[in-house]
Amino acid sequence: MSDVLIIIPAYNEAQSIERVVDELIESYPQYDYVVVTDGPTDGTDEICRRRGYNTVFLPRNMGLTKCFKNGMSYALEKGYKYAVQFDGDGQHRPEYIEPMEKKANEGYDIVQGSRFLGDKDARMGVARALGAMLIKRAIYKKTGVRMTDPTCGMRMYGRTMIDDFVNKEDISPEPDTIAKLIKGGARFAEVPVKVVERTTGESYLNFTNAIKYMKRILSAIRRV
Repeated sequence: MSDVLIIIPAYNEAQSIERVVDELIESYPQYDYVVVTDGPTDGTDEICRRRGYNTVFLPRNMGLTKCFKNGMSYALEKGYKYAVQFDGDGQHRPEYIEPMEKKANEGYDIVQGSRFLGDKDARMGVARALGAMLIKRAIYKKTGVRMTDPTCGMRMYGRTMIDDFVNKEDISPEPDTIAKLIKGGARFAEVPVKVVERTTGESYLNFTNAIKYMKRILSAIRRV
């Protein structure tokens, strides 16, 4: 068994899930993975069954937090040292897991990918960039930690964090939780990553939900 479990929450990812999982199986066999399907309506479940992927099937759509927590429960039950939050749409790249693990082995509890660490050419949309800037400032004000890319969803968590995700109700895979964990003593680091833009499937966040998301996260960080 690997020290690292890659957790892949999947809502409607029928157009990309095979590409994502097959690459892990074929090119990164040193890591274990689990797909957690979140009540999809586009056949993602059927694909995972047909291909024999290691999958936790949720009976209905429960949202990203509960979906990811199910993956963390699997990680805790199986005794993994690290768990990686990894998108099922192909945006996250597995070649960055190794440097994340190396950084985690230095004693960090949370290692987050950063699209902007050492890459001055990295870009995002104006609305998302503004939201990310506000979130960065809010997190720094609360924790004293300067993040370069707080909304990047590719993160590696150590064993203590895995336990927190499973056993604490107010923990989610979002920037406000990262701020809360840091404030509670978790050691945090970033490593440079590149993210591929989504071209298929259905994101948890459309434009309207993204605006609501930013407002909700900022409000939650202020309460940390």
